[in-house]
Amino acid sequence: MRTDTDTPWGSLPAREHLPAGAPGASAPTGVPGLPVLDVVIPVHNEERDLEPCVRRLHDHLARTFPYRFRITVADNASTDRTPAVAARLAASIDEVTAYRLEEKGRGRALRTVWSHSGSPVLAYMDVDLSTDLNALLPLVAPLISGHSDLAIGSRLARSSRVVRGPKREFVSRAYNLILKSSLSARFSDAQCGFKAIRGEVAQRLLPMVEDSGWFFDTEMLVLAERAGLRIHEVPVDWVDDPDSRVHIVRTAVDDLKGVWRVGRALAVGALPLDRLARPFGDDPRDRAISGVPGGLARQLVGFCVVGALSTLFYLLLYTLFRTASGSQAANAAALLVSAVANTAANRRLTFGVRGRGRAVRHQAQGLVVFGIGLALTSGSLAALDAASGNPAHTTELAVLISANLAATVLRFLLFRAWVFPDRRGGGDDRPTSQERNAR
Repeated sequence: MRTDTDTPWGSLPAREHLPAGAPGASAPTGVPGLPVLDVVIPVHNEERDLEPCVRRLHDHLARTFPYRFRITVADNASTDRTPAVAARLAASIDEVTAYRLEEKGRGRALRTVWSHSGSPVLAYMDVDLSTDLNALLPLVAPLISGHSDLAIGSRLARSSRVVRGPKREFVSRAYNLILKSSLSARFSDAQCGFKAIRGEVAQRLLPMVEDSGWFFDTEMLVLAERAGLRIHEVPVDWVDDPDSRVHIVRTAVDDLKGVWRVGRALAVGALPLDRLARPFGDDPRDRAISGVPGGLARQLVGFCVVGALSTLFYLLLYTLFRTASGSQAANAAALLVSAVANTAANRRLTFGVRGRGRAVRHQAQGLVVFGIGLALTSGSLAALDAASGNPAHTTELAVLISANLAATVLRFLLFRAWVFPDRRGGGDDRPTSQERNAR
């Protein structure tokens, strides 16, 4: 997986509405300026459909879109007259540009053009214009307003209206079911050729996306979702293109390989998704909490959930180990196993630390915290044995639960202040070169 990026370290800035006075935000057509929206049309051997597509899209945007826009034709290695048609359109329409790539691949074309575009909102659509263009403004509006990071058109939403054959319908639904079951994807339609992304998100996300073909969309969405970015879905009206040249079997095989590759990378923490995180307080509901340090409320909720599950796991292990050993040995073994799992879960879920950097150190510090918890619980068991001689199993569990509650409070404080401190407010939280290599 590609993990090297040239973007700054740290989380993304808070989303903001694009200012009305920004360059190109409200400039009339024909006036030089930076376009707010750059719509990319990736093409390969589309000499027949390209010109009517571009002219129809340009007419729609000129009539309905309130900001400056640009249409970029991304020709990836066409061998027919497509480059000539693209050049002619660019010469005759001010808002149209042409970009030529010598290698095939929709993902490669999008990554190249988006990476070089200075527009704050980037989008793409298929040249067949199967998606009704009335969905374009609803697609990009949440990105312009600062509400969302990415937006996708969905043919599988309840209110979408779709006309296509049963074979493509089955393939699409089966593929999205695979994504939900294997990668825990929550978005509904990965392959609809109608998507948009904020520019600053693209600059950090695209270098992590390895695929250069049809799986590019899926990989981009999965990584964005795992990083906690907000994905907006727009129901679309969509009519299947009977002349589609997508090779379904070959594309399906490549997509399944991509699912395996991305799933494996996510499982071992090989991607630095923390670079895509939004700061706590980006949501207006977060800012409504007064007198609470940033992140504390969210961390408390996450820690309590992880702690409750860890306690159940610990009690299950203690009961299992107690059948074959004494109470002290069973307690130590159960606490050790659950402590390792607890540290790993809190690292990822509560404190948002991703990747393998500092993982060993975090576990070592977690074991120190484990030692403190072991002293508290073991001391409680020793006191119970001294007081009652041969206590009942239920009494042992009650004492252990009480001791664990006390240890839990101390564990959270140590985790927050020592194991996973938030250094972004003052110090330098950049990983060392060894940690970057480990990632």
